[in-house]
Amino acid sequence: MNPNATAATLRLALACGLVASLAGAQSDSGFPHPLALGPADAISSSAGGSGEEETAREAELAKATVNPVAAVITVPIQNNWDFGIGAADAMRYTANVQPVIPIALDKDWNVIVRTIMPLIYAESPQPGGSDRNGLGDILQSFFLSPQKPVNGWILGAGPAMLYPTATDSALGAGKWAAGPTVVALRQEKGFTYGILANQLWTYAGWGNQEVNATFLQPMFGYTTRTLTTFLVNTETTYDWHVGQATVPLNFMATQLLKIGRQPLALQLGYRYYVEKPDGGPDWGLRFQVTFLYPK
Repeated sequence: MNPNATAATLRLALACGLVASLAGAQSDSGFPHPLALGPADAISSSAGGSGEEETAREAELAKATVNPVAAVITVPIQNNWDFGIGAADAMRYTANVQPVIPIALDKDWNVIVRTIMPLIYAESPQPGGSDRNGLGDILQSFFLSPQKPVNGWILGAGPAMLYPTATDSALGAGKWAAGPTVVALRQEKGFTYGILANQLWTYAGWGNQEVNATFLQPMFGYTTRTLTTFLVNTETTYDWHVGQATVPLNFMATQLLKIGRQPLALQLGYRYYVEKPDGGPDWGLRFQVTFLYPK
């Protein structure tokens, strides 16, 4: 086995264990505890609620898995594989550990803290080159969000911060960057549609790679009565410094379920790059596990 791949796997396992431990500590410290999911009659007997009430709560959890500013603690662990990179037809693996923590300011407003910590293993794009692995740059967003939808729209806005945490210069920009981020989302009759966006500019750092990038994530999905969600989105980044867009089109299916008393969602996805820089990936795969800690 490639020693770099082994090291990356060990880092991922340690990070996942740390995040799971933190989530458990939050539940023990007064954060909402997990809600048991399962057949309506079993939940009704254990939780004391009607089958209809529990079905409605399950549906709300399913909707939370596709809502970036849901008022539910979630810990998604998103595994991405991209293929066909450079002359070596290389592969890049990125594990994004993405805890989302809502903080209630009062009865009307929440602050949603959303963090993306990438752990990366990248094969060399050139034949005979060196593979790289380690931590990438961390992105953290703070959304001020009304607790109730505004005219049916779930809204949030605030600052986004990019921290130069990469352990290898090939895995990050080496720059501090910041800018605004917004989300506007609507969920009705099983449908979810909307957009998440941010803009980042460099304000300090030591790397040679300037950050001036716009991120756009329009999305459209549908959740069935069996709590399966089918979602299409793009995760488009436009680099204003070089005048180049990267446009992956994602097709994903998510299923809400439980293991013991722990609700979670499993997601499978396929990605095709509609536009990319020279030497960029052709296609990719995604597998995501999301742990939920509802009220």
